[in-house]
Amino acid sequence: MIEPSDLGLINEYGATALSLAAVCGATKLAKMMVIKNTNLVTMSNDHEDGQLPVVVAAFYGQKNMVRYLYKVTPKYELSPEKGENGVKLLNCLITDEIYDVALLLLKQYPKLGVTPDRSGNYALKILAHKPSAFLSGSKFAFWEKWIYDLPEIKSIHHKKLVHHEAVELLRCIFQEMRMLTNADLEKMDIDTIIYDAIKHGILEFIREILKYKPDIVWKKDKKGRTIFAHAIVLRQEKIFSLIYSLGTKRSIMARRHDVFRNNYLHLAAKLSPPSQLERVSGAALQMQRELQWFKEVEGIVQPKLKEESNENNKTPEVLFSDEHKQLISDAESWMKNTAGSSMIVGTLIAAVMFTTAFTVPGGNKNDSGLPTMLETKPGPFLIFMVSNALSMFSSSTSLLMFLGILTARFAERDLLI
Repeated sequence: MIEPSDLGLINEYGATALSLAAVCGATKLAKMMVIKNTNLVTMSNDHEDGQLPVVVAAFYGQKNMVRYLYKVTPKYELSPEKGENGVKLLNCLITDEIYDVALLLLKQYPKLGVTPDRSGNYALKILAHKPSAFLSGSKFAFWEKWIYDLPEIKSIHHKKLVHHEAVELLRCIFQEMRMLTNADLEKMDIDTIIYDAIKHGILEFIREILKYKPDIVWKKDKKGRTIFAHAIVLRQEKIFSLIYSLGTKRSIMARRHDVFRNNYLHLAAKLSPPSQLERVSGAALQMQRELQWFKEVEGIVQPKLKEESNENNKTPEVLFSDEHKQLISDAESWMKNTAGSSMIVGTLIAAVMFTTAFTVPGGNKNDSGLPTMLETKPGPFLIFMVSNALSMFSSSTSLLMFLGILTARFAERDLLI
């Protein structure tokens, strides 16, 4: 018969029986242990920096075990004043996407959201690398986007719940960030955190931080770039569109320069990151996308900025041409190869349609020369002739279009359709 005190013994590695059960996710066994000895949940390991069993379970991603141990662990054991167990648990919960428990913990101790663990990680930094936790960063199939707002679809309910909990986590953290000084934010490396969120396209992250700390919109990083400057460089359209909500501040924001004297249009002239270019197939369509983005940013800057030079004495137009030389060359090759291949198919179709136009099915009458089917089956015959004429016309038109592509000059602006 095992005595309750025996369950508190540690092995040669400094782990209790409950900690080992937490590693394996043996929830039923853990419940029996805790019933026998309730002190087990507050007994830290002698290794792993003295982690509580609930922290061990979270570290190993045992979700059911975490939910159980969190319920039975005294909450004061997880307070910031009691050591690192609270912040370790919060960071592990976010890493393993156990957002429901993370939200409960953060509401109990909001300070944990702005407290680093021993490795220097903050909860906000981990969330900035979790685009799938937010609607804006999730990749849904076409039909899933349509049914997302429907309340009774079970297949997507879990995702909606995760998105809601992740946004609530952000709000709790940003609420606590209001009390931080600029020095605290620098220590937190907020610039890198914001950059990571923009890079991953987490719209909710930027939208919420602007609500709780509106002045952060003016904050510049070491390169002298603001939130919207990063959104331009990283091609995050949804985040950049938040600039339109600034009202009269927008014109002031659009006049900003970085330390290299680049204005917003210079930044838009830079080549997109590979991760963004790869979203569009074909060099020609990629180039078209780049031109459209350049034009979009051009619409918000003052006219004089369009001719302004940076520290390399380049205007936005010149910088755009230099950055996209290889892409425009690839676009030309892609267009010509595609047009050449399509032209062969179009020629074959046109040849078949031309031959068919002079080969009447059913033959002609000897006395009048009219098609035999015109009298016997006038309806189907007319449908056949009209279809043939349309095919002939469309294939001939496509040949002319492909010929135009093959002889085009392929200037940058020609791809902006």
